[in-house]
Amino acid sequence: MTPFLERFPLVRHIGTLGPLIALLGACLFFASQSPRFLSGQNFSLILQQVMVVGVLGIGQTLIILTAGIDLSCGMVMALGAVLMSKLAVDTGISVPLAILCGLAATTLFGVINGLLVTKVNLPPFIVTLGTLNIAFAINQIYSGAQTVTDLPDGLTALGNTFSLGDVAISYGSILMLLAYAASWFLLRETAPGRHAYAVGNNPEAARLTGIATKRVLLFVYGLAGLSYGVAAMLSVARTGVGDPQAGQTENLDTITAVVLGGTSLFGGRGSVLGTLVGAVIVGVFRNGLTLMGVSSVYQILITGILVILAVTADQVSRKGR
Repeated sequence: MTPFLERFPLVRHIGTLGPLIALLGACLFFASQSPRFLSGQNFSLILQQVMVVGVLGIGQTLIILTAGIDLSCGMVMALGAVLMSKLAVDTGISVPLAILCGLAATTLFGVINGLLVTKVNLPPFIVTLGTLNIAFAINQIYSGAQTVTDLPDGLTALGNTFSLGDVAISYGSILMLLAYAASWFLLRETAPGRHAYAVGNNPEAARLTGIATKRVLLFVYGLAGLSYGVAAMLSVARTGVGDPQAGQTENLDTITAVVLGGTSLFGGRGSVLGTLVGAVIVGVFRNGLTLMGVSSVYQILITGILVILAVTADQVSRKGR
């Protein structure tokens, strides 16, 4: 008898199609509740609202694909944002150099996380919980717990918009989409990307086939740190300040986006484009509920329910496999 999955091949792709179906269903529902929802300007606003978490989600996806998790991403991003801002404002160095310093700092944190995971063999959860607190402390000490204001125009340029018809689109949203395109190409079309999937699926089997698993993990954590630096640029551009209090919930927001996007928390399965869909799903729900006048408390409640449903679907899928 023909196996069920061969008779119904669409079931094979339910993990990929599920987030898209959920996004479409949410859009249809909110369009029926508010005439403003389907406007081009509103969709542009949603992209602007999710661009920071979206770029952070790229790094989180890379790490979760290797069966890890990063709790430090939001705090590392906040540190990078404050570092860029203070260097540009207090020392007077050029904006490009300040940005490079911020990117270098966040990448260094990623590399440190990777070294602790690969060389000391510590669990990613414990490592990143520790670096979360370290990044927070450094951020508060360096900034004096004061928000950095009066930023030069170069640091906030990505928050500017250009017109496409009647729609104002931010340059930061375009950068986020380009970052996702580059990450998708890296994971799908290059050897390091395929090795990351292999390590997440079965690290011992990957090692026996000749893949340098520790080098792959170090590369993944370093690249994730770089993505946090890009998110720091977008955070500064969107808010117009270097805020040492930022990044305190973004770690959970990125995990939510990754899970809703269909990436398995057990590693080896998922797509970075799914994370983009997951981030947009959260943005659509928050935007749509706001247009309906629903309290933010219920927005958080619904987001939590969506996460539980997504993880449950992942568990059921794993058992089926």
